[in-house]
Amino acid sequence: MYSSPRPYILHLITLDLTTPGIQAFTTPGQSAENRGETTARTTSEFLQEFNLQLAINANYFYPFREKAPWDFYPRRGDRVNLVGQAISNGNAFASAQADWPALCISPANRAQISATGECPVGTAQAVAGRDLLILNNNPVALSEPESDQPYSRTAVAVNETGETLWLAIVDGKQPLYSEGITLAELTEVFKQLGVDTALSLDGGGSSTLVVKTGSKPTVLNAPTHTKILMRERPVANHLGFYAQK
Repeated sequence: MYSSPRPYILHLITLDLTTPGIQAFTTPGQSAENRGETTARTTSEFLQEFNLQLAINANYFYPFREKAPWDFYPRRGDRVNLVGQAISNGNAFASAQADWPALCISPANRAQISATGECPVGTAQAVAGRDLLILNNNPVALSEPESDQPYSRTAVAVNETGETLWLAIVDGKQPLYSEGITLAELTEVFKQLGVDTALSLDGGGSSTLVVKTGSKPTVLNAPTHTKILMRERPVANHLGFYAQK
């Protein structure tokens, strides 16, 4: 927990991808004949459905609507489309887009962040984000620094060899508990960690961190969806990990 420049809760997970038994997995795409590239699920549902040990939310998506606790889209099972690259088990079902960098994980379990948004041929798992925070160990200037306000965040970062992956989740819009973090402040967090490249994923009410405890999912952060605390938002896709013993 940080108290300056405002109170915020930062959840930071460091994954050694060389550890035997650790394997990434992302939300599978849907068949092309159906409308929408994926089926919306909460992060807890994703973890439970695929028997994962850890999961976070990933890409921005559309359509999206949040007008009232009873008036929002998507709900569980609704079809949605992704912004940027998405690959699950080698199946690329959402195309790369300019200005939407991607986290790419190889079959050998090495991670890299592609600034162009295009993952290498043969990539096993991939998700995309919007703001590149650090590239080749250097902070990236924000495109709209004047609009960089404290917010809930989900972000990923890698080291130079791709053997270490960091996951960061920050809660926001919760006065006196966790009021969020700016992208500039999140960049500084990653800079202090010495990461090589860092990328911000979808944030706000989408930001969710879930782990398996026993046989059930446990939400570690405090997501807010439709202004209801601890209500998970169904989102388009996720990044999860198996941790087999």
